[in-house]
Amino acid sequence: MRAKELCMAALFAALTAAGSFIRIPLGVSTMTLQLLFTAMAGVLLDARTAALSQAVYVALGLLGLPVFTKGGGIGYLLEPTCGFLLALPAAAYVIGRLAKKRTSRGRIALSCAAGFCVVYAVGLPYMAAVCNLYLGQAMDARAVFAAGMAPFLLGDALKIALCAAVCPQIAKRIQI
Repeated sequence: MRAKELCMAALFAALTAAGSFIRIPLGVSTMTLQLLFTAMAGVLLDARTAALSQAVYVALGLLGLPVFTKGGGIGYLLEPTCGFLLALPAAAYVIGRLAKKRTSRGRIALSCAAGFCVVYAVGLPYMAAVCNLYLGQAMDARAVFAAGMAPFLLGDALKIALCAAVCPQIAKRIQI
């Protein structure tokens, strides 16, 4: 990797960490901007660099830096929401592979939606497993959907729209 790619990966890892502390309350749940910065990494960087940025973010959190919404450390693996974090590198990679042309807002939106599906495909079963096996809280598919996905769909749609609106402008102004 070139130094520029490494710097961009570090930048998006830092932005994702900052996004975990930008909280928007949604009643019982809280939305953060982590996934927005994951999507932006996927759109603005190549797929490999985008995935690296998110892998660095997740690794730093699991190593103990308090970059996740509720802190950090290896014990975070027992948090019901950790599966969503573990999916971030794969989501960034998928978005990066699909959003090849950064100027088409429609393509960016569809790419981001696919990446968000990756996050849910990993995060929801992980949530169910941690709740059912470790926490002793029985959760069926409906409960997992209600707790881990439903409250976030509107916010995710807004993140996708924002990413599709701003990334073409950012890409025009900077050479990534």
